[in-house]
Amino acid sequence: MGTPKKVCIVGSGNWGSAIAKIIGANAAKLDKFDSTVKMWVFEETVNNRKLTEIINTDHENVKYLPGHKLPPNVVAVPDVVEAATGADILVFVVPHQFIGKLCDTLKSHMKKDAIGISLIKGVDEGPDGLRLISDIIREKLGIEVSVLMGANIANEVADEKFCETTIGCKVKEHGVLLKELMQTSNFRITVVEEADVVEICGALKNVVAVGAGFCDGLGFGDNTKAAVIRLGLMEMIAFAKLFCTTGTVSSATFLESCGVADLITTCYGGRNRKVAEAFAKTGKSIEQLEKEMLNGQKLQGPQTSAELNHILKHKNLADKFPLFMAVYDICYEGRPVTEFIKCLQNHPEHM
Repeated sequence: MGTPKKVCIVGSGNWGSAIAKIIGANAAKLDKFDSTVKMWVFEETVNNRKLTEIINTDHENVKYLPGHKLPPNVVAVPDVVEAATGADILVFVVPHQFIGKLCDTLKSHMKKDAIGISLIKGVDEGPDGLRLISDIIREKLGIEVSVLMGANIANEVADEKFCETTIGCKVKEHGVLLKELMQTSNFRITVVEEADVVEICGALKNVVAVGAGFCDGLGFGDNTKAAVIRLGLMEMIAFAKLFCTTGTVSSATFLESCGVADLITTCYGGRNRKVAEAFAKTGKSIEQLEKEMLNGQKLQGPQTSAELNHILKHKNLADKFPLFMAVYDICYEGRPVTEFIKCLQNHPEHM
C-alpha cells in the first residue's frame, strides 16, 4: 500500500475551490491519500476577517465560491512554501500570469518524486514562441506534470452537476493515480496521452470565447456564433499542428471534453464571453470591465490573444489565424469591434 500520498492544491479561486471540494472528499475516503489536503490561499481580508481563517473555521471560500461548503479536511494555508512542503501531488490552479513567480518560490522545496497536475488555462511566450504552462512548471520544479482541461464551469462542478473532463498525461501510472484522486460519479474523467494538445485546447478556447462574446454584444445571433465556434476550432487545430512538433496531434483529442465541449461551454457561459459582450456593448476597456465584473478573478482570453499575436507575427503566420488576430486587434489595438465580422467573412476557410 505504501504511505498515503499528501496532496496540495496551489490556488484557491473559483475553480481551485471547486476542485478542492472534490479532492477533499476523495482524499477523506480513499486510503491511498493522506486525509489532510492543504490548499494555498493568497491571503486577503474579507469582511474584516482573513480569508484563510474564514475557510478554516466556516469551511467556505466566501469570496470566490460562496454558498458551497468545503470539506473540513481541506486546510487553507497562506504561505505557499508551507502548503507545498512534503506534498506528493501538487494541483496547480492559479491565473496563468502568476505561475512563473510561484514556481520560483517553490523551487527548492519540492520532493524529488512529487508529481504535478496543471488546471491552468493559458500559454506563455518563450524565446522560441509558445511555452506551455506545464512546461514552465516542469522546468522550474523538475517534476513530471500532467494537465486537466474540460467543459468545467466551476460553479456547476461545485453544484455537483454532471460533467466530463480530460486529463492529458504522458506517464500512464500518473494518469491512473490522478483519475482516482479527482473522479466522482458526476465528474467523469478520460485520460489521454496527447497532453500538449489537451493543454493548447484549454488556452485557445478562451480566445474564441472572446469572439463569441463580441457576437453577442453586437446582436449577431446563433448562426454567427456557430460560425465563430467552428472557425475558432479550425484555428485551434491548425495552431496545435504547428506547435506540437514533437508528438502527434490527432483530431480525436479535439472531440474529448477538453476540445469541442469546453469550446462550446465557454462560448455560451464563462467570463471571457461575458466580458467581451459587455466590451462590445459599452465601449469600456477590458481592464475596466475585468475590475467591475469579475470580483477579483482574472480574464485569460485577451491576454492569451496577446501572447498568440506575438508568436504568430514572429513566425509570419498571422494571416492564417484571422479570428485569433481580430480578437487581439480589437482588445488591444483599438480596432472597432464591429469589424470582427470581417474576419469571419474573409476567413481563409471560405476562400
